[in-house]
Amino acid sequence: MAAQVLRGGVPLYRLRIGRLALDTAACLALSLVFVVSLLASAMAQDGPASDKGAPIKLQLNRMEAAGDACRATIVVDNGRGAALRSYKVDLFAFDTDGIAQKRVAVELGPIPARKTTVKIFDFPGIACAKVGRVLLNDVLACEGGEAGRETCLERTETETKAGVTFDR
Repeated sequence: MAAQVLRGGVPLYRLRIGRLALDTAACLALSLVFVVSLLASAMAQDGPASDKGAPIKLQLNRMEAAGDACRATIVVDNGRGAALRSYKVDLFAFDTDGIAQKRVAVELGPIPARKTTVKIFDFPGIACAKVGRVLLNDVLACEGGEAGRETCLERTETETKAGVTFDR
C-alpha cells in the first residue's frame, strides 16, 4: 500500500508528526508563561513580608570630643526595610585595653521605610582617644512593621569608618 503524499512529495504522516511537535511546543511554552506569572505574582505578594529580612545597617561614622564625653555619629541605613517607630540599642564602649567602660541605651528611631538617617549621641565621661571598640550588645526595642526585638537584632549589621571597631 502506498503512503499518501502531499505537497512536494512529503508523506502525510510526516506533516502530522510535525504538527504534533508544534502543538506540543506551543503547549509547553504557554505552561511556562503561566508558571512564571504565578511565581511573579507570589513574589509580589511576599514583598512586604520580605522586609522582615532586610538588613538594618549601622555605621559608626565618626567619634569626636564633646566636653568630657565622646560624641558618636551613627548612620542608620534602612534602605530596604519597613518603617520602625522605635529602634533602641544597648551599646558598650570598651577602652583600648578591651575593658568595658561606658554603657548607653540609644533610641535611633523613628526610622522611615527605605531611608538612611544620621543619629548623634554621647558616651559621657570617656575621652574618644580611650575608646578602642564599640559593641552593639542588644536591641532593646524594635517597634513597627512586623519586626520584633530578636528579629531586629538578627537583621542588624555593623560597620565602622571612625577608626574604632564596631561589632555585635
